[in-house]
Amino acid sequence: MRAFAVILGPAARRGLSRLMPVAHHLRAAGARIRVEYTQTTEQARRCAAEAVDAGEVVVAAGGDGTIRLLAGAVVDAGGLLGVIPAGRGNDLARQLLLPHSPTEVADLLLHGPVRQLDVLRVAGQTIIGSVYAGIDAAANELANRSRLPASLVYPTTGLRALLRWPRTRYTITLDGRTEQVHAYTVVAANCGYYGGGLHVAPAARPDDGALEVVVIRHASRLLFPVALWRMRTGSHVRLRQVTSYRGSSVTVRADRPVAVYGDGDPVCRAAEVHVEVRTGALRIIAG
Repeated sequence: MRAFAVILGPAARRGLSRLMPVAHHLRAAGARIRVEYTQTTEQARRCAAEAVDAGEVVVAAGGDGTIRLLAGAVVDAGGLLGVIPAGRGNDLARQLLLPHSPTEVADLLLHGPVRQLDVLRVAGQTIIGSVYAGIDAAANELANRSRLPASLVYPTTGLRALLRWPRTRYTITLDGRTEQVHAYTVVAANCGYYGGGLHVAPAARPDDGALEVVVIRHASRLLFPVALWRMRTGSHVRLRQVTSYRGSSVTVRADRPVAVYGDGDPVCRAAEVHVEVRTGALRIIAG
């Protein structure tokens, strides 16, 4: 039977509340589960590596940022990751169709199959969902300071960021092909969802060895709210101002340093970033 180590950070109230009923079902089934409380990123990574060495499944009880943090450590240590969805966005859980009820989550952790997912590498970090450099990253900076629920925070901060966004030129090099474009954002996606359920890259799959690059070109400021609204269903990709590319790596250069985010957390602020796929690098319990 699998044994589990749940790694919780200092801001883990939501994760803890979601964990407790799941832990009850796991223990009732005879599984061994322990909880590690951590105060820093490095401590969380170290605890995850130690859990892998002990043969335990590392469990992320949180949102996409928590999953990203622990997934990087699991990939490096060659371990296995489990997820208890407990975040504001839960985009990876949405992509993988992970359950949310405590009984179903516990059953999946105990008996679910192991999948091998691709990950993205950028600026020395491991990202599971997507890397984005543009107005959405600027909105993410605002969202991280907001206390609004996910259904309101991402659209609201997106509009606020739009009002401040200057015209920006990008040079995009994808598997040796280069294009220059003025754009609102460039998204390198391993998974289809970001921003709390926006279907930014409908063609993206986390286990196909490729990334999907979605570019929303600059146009009237009325375009971005329309594209944002249509992202709910993925129909924005039919707008003529939206272009998608597919490849194994991409380099994005902006005409000025811009915020670069991955899975809801800051990656860097830079004028150039390189993103590449590591095929099948993450072992995760998922149906």
